[in-house]
Amino acid sequence: MAPVTLPTDRRPLVISGPSGVGKGTLFNLLRERHPDTFTLSVSHTTRSPREGEQHGEHYYFVSRDEFEELIRQDGFVEHAQFGGNCYGTSKGTIAEQTGKGKVVVLDIEMEGVKQIKNSGMEARYVFVAPPSEEELERRLRGRGTEKEESVLKRLNQAKLELEYSRTPGVHDLIIVNDNLDKAYKQLEDFVYKPVDA
Repeated sequence: MAPVTLPTDRRPLVISGPSGVGKGTLFNLLRERHPDTFTLSVSHTTRSPREGEQHGEHYYFVSRDEFEELIRQDGFVEHAQFGGNCYGTSKGTIAEQTGKGKVVVLDIEMEGVKQIKNSGMEARYVFVAPPSEEELERRLRGRGTEKEESVLKRLNQAKLELEYSRTPGVHDLIIVNDNLDKAYKQLEDFVYKPVDA
């Protein structure tokens, strides 16, 4: 078995980008090729578990009261509400995984990126962009799982995210995912780039 090679820069990796752009695929490749190095941050949520979801593996399922108590204690680096449910990334979870020597990866949407930037947490920011808005629409429609209203909502959100990604200094790297191998190589090279002495 190959020895574990850890990046010299162990700060959490914040990966963002529009829905359907391939963030999950890139992270899964990173985790497959470096199994003991990276871990996806497990979020807290007030929604009920779906079939097959495990507490502590997919999410930390908590009550609204527990969630609001964590907000009061400044326990999240970012949190948001979607569809009546709350979601948040806990500072404690990140610290625990970092303490185990893992590089924590956060798959976060645009508002979460803004909150993490404001939290003062040291992190590296990667944005995954589609080759074009047309290609993103084709991918979203190709899933066959979305209603028209949902596809349009995701495309509108994608426009906002792409606009935000052009803000100077927000992201350390923007990867255009038009070729998975090339996109993965860019991500891996960035993650393992030696820290400047």
